[in-house]
Amino acid sequence: MTESGNIPVVAIVGRPNVGKSQLFNRLAGSDSAIVSEEAGTTRDRHFARAEWGGRAFWLVDTGGLTDDQSIPMDVEIQKQVMQAIAEADLMLLVVDAKTGLHPQDQRVVDLLRDARKPWLLVANKVDDPRSTDFYEFYNLGAGDPIPVSAINGKNSGDLLDEVVSRFPESIVEDEGSLRVAVIGRPNVGKSSLVNRLLGEERLVVAAESGTTRDAIDTPMQYHGQTLTFVDTAGLRRQSKIDDGIEFYSSLRTRRAIERAQICVLMLDAVVGLENQDLKIATLAWDHGCGLIVVVNKWDIKEEKTDKSAAKFQKEAGEKAPFLKFVPFLFTSALTGQRVSKVLEVVLQVDAERKKRISTAQVNTTLGELTARLQPPQAAGREVKLLYATQVEVEPPTIAVFGNHPDLVPEHYVRYLHNGFREAWGFNGSPLRILLRSRAA
Repeated sequence: MTESGNIPVVAIVGRPNVGKSQLFNRLAGSDSAIVSEEAGTTRDRHFARAEWGGRAFWLVDTGGLTDDQSIPMDVEIQKQVMQAIAEADLMLLVVDAKTGLHPQDQRVVDLLRDARKPWLLVANKVDDPRSTDFYEFYNLGAGDPIPVSAINGKNSGDLLDEVVSRFPESIVEDEGSLRVAVIGRPNVGKSSLVNRLLGEERLVVAAESGTTRDAIDTPMQYHGQTLTFVDTAGLRRQSKIDDGIEFYSSLRTRRAIERAQICVLMLDAVVGLENQDLKIATLAWDHGCGLIVVVNKWDIKEEKTDKSAAKFQKEAGEKAPFLKFVPFLFTSALTGQRVSKVLEVVLQVDAERKKRISTAQVNTTLGELTARLQPPQAAGREVKLLYATQVEVEPPTIAVFGNHPDLVPEHYVRYLHNGFREAWGFNGSPLRILLRSRAA
């Protein structure tokens, strides 16, 4: 079994353009894999948690297998597919019923036979079984083809029934995981960082900017906790997104942030903190995610002193005040310098997001803050803050009740925010303050 725990892994394989990603989306019940007419759109293994008939499993989408060894990216795709096959408990070989049997299909069959693992033959694009002849695929000697249409969902339930029937009865579902999205501009080393953390070449790493196009879900175990790392495509400025696939990659990155509990923002130490980095960080922070900033390539930053890291962090906080409450790590994904620290800080930030303060403590601190500095008074109306309580975690949210909450200025809310943080930290987590009305 793989690092996804006791949940089976089902890998979808086949030659290019047979509809693997569409089938992935159909079976996963989402549109998390990019679907395009361009061959080679799916480059990395793509994980999604799926469930059918009360059975949970990991579904893995893979790139199309070809025989062209002259194209470096095709060689990388083949390596990733082979690793997906090695990890899978069951494989789905997808063939195209509209174009018919292709010589490459037989080569993929030979590959799967060599793996000596269970697999099913899936004839895709059978929109109407009465008018589509898929029987020639019996020539592959791979058993009965299961006809489906990924585009309209025909027979997908029958396929899922067959898939889950192949799972061992002893499998027990795990307790879920902490989702960590690795975000940042293109080519800052996101995939290299995840590979280091996993201790293997799980994601394609290439000098070409924008190699990662989908958001890739990759589970691992750390100190008894399942962490699911999401390596995302880099977000460029919108004006530079002129390729259709890259546009959807940008959308997937935003959705990865929306689904994540913690985001690891990677920066390039040589380039420094740019406006696009700040926009990405703000996306995550405003959504309520925990945030960690990892400054990569610190090993090749020139003219460093023992104060360079502190200076970098101070300047970041001046550009975006919320970054003053975010942990910074200065690493090298290439050499592994301080990379393992990322996992430790992820768990620390997760604990901060879940921290709950008693109502008595919150009211005591509120009393101390208002005694030190009263809220500004409005003309003809006395403004009082009466009491407060923590109403939510993940992220922590404190409701402050007063007689005229609409008259409390923003700078005083910031004063309360800073006072609450001084008392309880919430390091790496947003802290939300809600002003609510309560008569004096």
